[in-house]
Amino acid sequence: MDIKLSGSSQARASSIGIAQAAAFIARTQRPDGEIPWCEGQKTDPWDHVESAMGLSVGGYLGESQRAFEWLAGKQLDDGSWYTAYRHGVAEDKTRDANLSSYVAVGLLHYYLITKDKAFLREMWPTLSRAVEFALSLQAPNGEIYWAISPEGNVDRMALLTGSSSIYMSIKCALAIAKILGLSMPLWEIAMNKLAEAIKHKPYVFNMTKSRYSMDWFYPILCGVITGDDAQKRLDKYWKKFVVEDRGVRCVSDKPWVTIAETSELIVTLAGMGSAELAAIVFNWICDRRYEDGSYWCGFTCPDLVIWPQDKITWTNAAALIAADAIYNLTPASVLFSHQFWATSELSPLVDS
Repeated sequence: MDIKLSGSSQARASSIGIAQAAAFIARTQRPDGEIPWCEGQKTDPWDHVESAMGLSVGGYLGESQRAFEWLAGKQLDDGSWYTAYRHGVAEDKTRDANLSSYVAVGLLHYYLITKDKAFLREMWPTLSRAVEFALSLQAPNGEIYWAISPEGNVDRMALLTGSSSIYMSIKCALAIAKILGLSMPLWEIAMNKLAEAIKHKPYVFNMTKSRYSMDWFYPILCGVITGDDAQKRLDKYWKKFVVEDRGVRCVSDKPWVTIAETSELIVTLAGMGSAELAAIVFNWICDRRYEDGSYWCGFTCPDLVIWPQDKITWTNAAALIAADAIYNLTPASVLFSHQFWATSELSPLVDS
C-alpha cells in the first residue's frame, strides 16, 4: 500500500528527509523483521515498535507489518518480552512493563494508516496478553512497577515516564478493542487509576529520574495532563531542558541534546495544539543529518560535536513521527493529539 501525499506534503517531506530516514530504518531491519538500534546492535521491544511506526510514516507498510509479526513470534507466555535481543536471541531477560505494552501504540498507528482491521484481529491475542502483563504489575496506588528481574522478582520501582507511556498503550489498546467490537472494562478502570497516580501522586514515582527531560513532557505527550495544566507544566521546566535554537537535553545537567527527545517534545507540542512552536523546534533539528539523510543521535552543546556517531533506527523513527505530527503526512498524524482523543469515536475517553 502506498501513502498518497498532497503536492505540498510531498515537497515538505522531501525537504526534511522523510524518504531517507525511513529508508535507513528499512535497510537496518533484518530479514526476519527484527529492527535493531543499528547494524549489529541490540533490539528492544519499545524501540522496535517505534521504528516500525517510522517505517509506516515512510510508506514501508510491509516492512512495518513484518516488524509486528517478529514481535508476536518472540512474545513470552506471560505476555511480556525480554528487554533486549540480538539476532533474535535474548540478551537481557528482564521483563519490562513499558517495553512490553508499547505494541498497542504501534498497532493503532499502523491501523490509522492502513485501516487493516484483519491485521488487528490477528494481533489481538498478542496485544491483549501484553496489556495484561503490564497491568499485572499495577500497584495499589495506580502506578505500574517497572519490571520483573531475570530471577523472577518484581522490582517495585515505578517510573513516571514509563507509567505515562503505559497509559498511552492502554488507551490505544482500548481504542483497538472498540474497533474490534470488544469491551474491556477492567482495562478502563486500570487506565483511570494510573492517570490519577500520574496527575496527583508524584510521590509514588522514582523522583531521581526528574533530571531526565522525558519525565517533564511524557505525561503531556501521552495525554494524561492536558489543557492549562499541560501548558503550566511545559512552561515551568522549559528553560531547564530546552536549549534555544538547538533542541532538548536528554538530562538537565548534561550538555547533550538528543534528536529523539527533541522529536518527542515536538510531538508533545503538536499534540497540545501548539503546531507553530512545534514547527519552530523541528526546524532546529531538521538539518542534523548525515550525508545519507539519516538523523544524528545527538550532539554536545555549545560546540555541536556529534555524539554518539551511531546511526540509530528509533531516533530516525522519532523524527519521522514528529514530522508527521506537524505536517499531517499520514492519517496517523493525530495519534498523540489531545483533541483527537477528546473527540474521536475510537477514544475510550469518549462515550460510544
